[in-house]
Amino acid sequence: MLPVIHMAAEVTRAVAQDAVTTIKRTTQEQLTKLLCWPSLPLISSLSEFVQTVMGKFRDLHLLVNLLFAVFGTALCAPQGFPISGNGLWYTQPGKVWSRELLPIGNGYLAAMIPGWPTQEVTQLNIESLWSGGPFADPKYNGGNKQPSEREAMAKDLQRIQQTIFQSPTGDIDNIIELTTDAGQYGSYAGAGHLISTLGVNGSVTDYGRWLDMDQGVARTAWTQGGLSFERHACVEHTTSNGKPLPDLTFAFTNAFEDGLPAPNVTCRSQDTLLVSGYAPGGPPSMSYAFLIRGFSSSKQAAFRCVQFPVPFGAPFNATLVLPSSAGNTEAWVAWTGETDYDMDAGDLAHNFSFRSTDTPVTKLTKSPVPASLSNYRTLLKEHIDDLKATLSSPFSLDIGQNPDLNTPTDVLKKNYKVDGPQSNAYLEWVLFNYGRYMLWASARGVLPANLQGKWLDGAGGAWSSDYHANINIQMNYWAAEMTGLSSTTLPMFDYIEKTWVPRGQQTAQVLYNITRGWVTHNEMNTFGHTGMKAYGNSAEWANYPEANVWMMFHVWDHFDHTNDVAWWKKQGYPLVKSVASFHLDKLMADLYFNDSTLVVNPCNSPEQAPITFGCAHAQQMIWQLFNTIEKGAAIAGDRDSAFITEVRDKRARMDKEWKLEKDSPTDTHRHLSHLIGLYPGYAIAGFDPSLQGTGPAKGLTKKQVLDAASVSLEHRGNGTGPDANSGWEKAWRAAAWAQLGNKDRFYHELSFAISENFGANLFSLYNPYEPVPIFQIDANLAYPAALMNGLIHAPDVPSLNTPLVVTLLPALPTQWSTGSVKGARIRGGISVSFAWSGGKLTRLSLQVDRNRNLIARPVQIVYGGRVVDSFTTFSGLQKAYNRF
Repeated sequence: MLPVIHMAAEVTRAVAQDAVTTIKRTTQEQLTKLLCWPSLPLISSLSEFVQTVMGKFRDLHLLVNLLFAVFGTALCAPQGFPISGNGLWYTQPGKVWSRELLPIGNGYLAAMIPGWPTQEVTQLNIESLWSGGPFADPKYNGGNKQPSEREAMAKDLQRIQQTIFQSPTGDIDNIIELTTDAGQYGSYAGAGHLISTLGVNGSVTDYGRWLDMDQGVARTAWTQGGLSFERHACVEHTTSNGKPLPDLTFAFTNAFEDGLPAPNVTCRSQDTLLVSGYAPGGPPSMSYAFLIRGFSSSKQAAFRCVQFPVPFGAPFNATLVLPSSAGNTEAWVAWTGETDYDMDAGDLAHNFSFRSTDTPVTKLTKSPVPASLSNYRTLLKEHIDDLKATLSSPFSLDIGQNPDLNTPTDVLKKNYKVDGPQSNAYLEWVLFNYGRYMLWASARGVLPANLQGKWLDGAGGAWSSDYHANINIQMNYWAAEMTGLSSTTLPMFDYIEKTWVPRGQQTAQVLYNITRGWVTHNEMNTFGHTGMKAYGNSAEWANYPEANVWMMFHVWDHFDHTNDVAWWKKQGYPLVKSVASFHLDKLMADLYFNDSTLVVNPCNSPEQAPITFGCAHAQQMIWQLFNTIEKGAAIAGDRDSAFITEVRDKRARMDKEWKLEKDSPTDTHRHLSHLIGLYPGYAIAGFDPSLQGTGPAKGLTKKQVLDAASVSLEHRGNGTGPDANSGWEKAWRAAAWAQLGNKDRFYHELSFAISENFGANLFSLYNPYEPVPIFQIDANLAYPAALMNGLIHAPDVPSLNTPLVVTLLPALPTQWSTGSVKGARIRGGISVSFAWSGGKLTRLSLQVDRNRNLIARPVQIVYGGRVVDSFTTFSGLQKAYNRF
């Protein structure tokens, strides 16, 4: 028998009659599975069935193909999988953490679900659980030099700058004098595993596991020992199809995460486990705690907590047990977790301790238990309502995808083709939604999403699972504003204000002899590590005082999309002004060309040598930062005229593009730092000869600059250079090609990233061919932004008087010939919806927010290389177009 997806199109009447005969012999449950429908309506007659099926499939061939599934020739999504196709599903449990397990989370807590039937082992994370820092070393100072070294650092920096200017090639090998040993930098850490065990034997059949992104729930279903089971997480809910559950046990272990000290596990009450332990390193490291509460469907029977004897001096151990004699048909456990980390204690007033005055246990127990925990359906409804309000509405995307409910996600990924057919669109759409789901699930806590979101297996992670601010944390949030997840950026701004700024002020003073503003470098932890880390050629990796500038892109973007003036005055503008103040003092006269311009010195293109001056990356970003000051100062009510004048003066004296040519045609480095003005910046994408046509750019047109960027992008390769093979570099390349309007290169790079760097669970993998590759979330979260950049451009502009140019379908690939976008957010507080068919735009509508603080902005709508309309926004403006 041929597989369903390979059935021939020719179907004889005899075969069709056989199909009808088979229908007569099938039960309702079999039909449900047969049709891959999560909930097939009850069918009273054969004619109703045929009418229902033909109404959906409109093709007898498809009906017959589906019927062959009865004979085991096709797979089918599990009953309960969303009919929209918005999810991931599998026919086997997950084994390799980074390739196969499925993520759930609420921002504060995260978990990875393997989907084992009889015994589930759920790996847990608490967002703030870190090793190292002041918890491990009270003398930890964020990687800074000592105040007594300030004078020596000033002399060292001056010598470095002079050496660079005096060098015939304008560069230097290293700046090790400016670096500091990382000390107790620490790492994000796993938090152990919850083990749930069902007392049932026998073979497992009808197995399926899936992540439902319409509900934000991971599920596992199977049949065993004559019972049908279903398990939901993050609140782990187990049912047995209306029949009494077998013995159910919950335990906690640290055994699977080497380096995580064994915790105390005790009975807090009859139905609650208390887990208390330490981050890697043990006492006096950061401490953490879990409360794991059990609930059952029967009021007459309940969980009981059992304390086990332990050897003298060993940690206490206990389990939660629900015996089969209780007669429960469903049970669930809910867990909450905390640490003694307190971001509000990360300043001088608290001696940079980051330590809460409350223990984790106190934090967990002083809050009342929500009433909804004791009612699973209420709890699930609250969760789904929250998801729909923040993730599913008002934004949505359609790229012409046809949900494939016959093929598990791992098989879809395995069969995916680079530059493939239209059927590629389904996996691409799922991956888009997955990226938004992962941001929603990892970025709504106190801390922003780190290199692995909030999911980490082990006592420590690659690159400490920290915050790399020369591309990675930025990519995490590229899609947030445009796709309706603006609120997820707020924890990131709080984190910057409360961890980078206090220590960064010290770094500015001691390392750069600058008293205004603050600075940080490439790698940051949760403890305000703002110094320049020393290892190897430190400048190549750590010399990145422009990290604060790039993050200000996101600060302005949040205001520019929301017009939240109150937030801008309170937090946004003060951050931008403090960063601009630092760089006003750090810029210096170019003593190499002696042309009266201002340059950055020392600098290097992130993660590349040599160390030089006037780097294109730094110059473009600081120019854009100064534009932000001029755009936002009056809105914030800043009357500091001397500061504004200084910004304007120094911006006018900057070369925005390049000084010395350092890029090589054979350089396939993963970073596109010199092209930041192409994407996500605008110094290249919106090149304006009247503003930027000075210095090396004098006399150049916008087309010439974009052509040069295209050549450089071509030479950077496809993201598989000798230095790495990661998904994030391909996502950046795809977005850049889309910005250039090259639909073929855009789609090739996007589909190449999917084929090359994403696992069976659609996690983006660093060095994907390793047996246990590293999960690195930035490609997952950047993917939606890259895809959107092929559908709509709305880049930033240098002034509030410069028109916002909104370009529709700038790089639409043929694989997405029909589709729509609803509720996309762009600058100026504008919501945009549009649709296309046959590769042509068919409908467009814009809605400007009703906001008394709205800033009027000139707008141009561009499609097919021509201006469709030009207008100036005002509060409540609506526009609609259906002819192009």
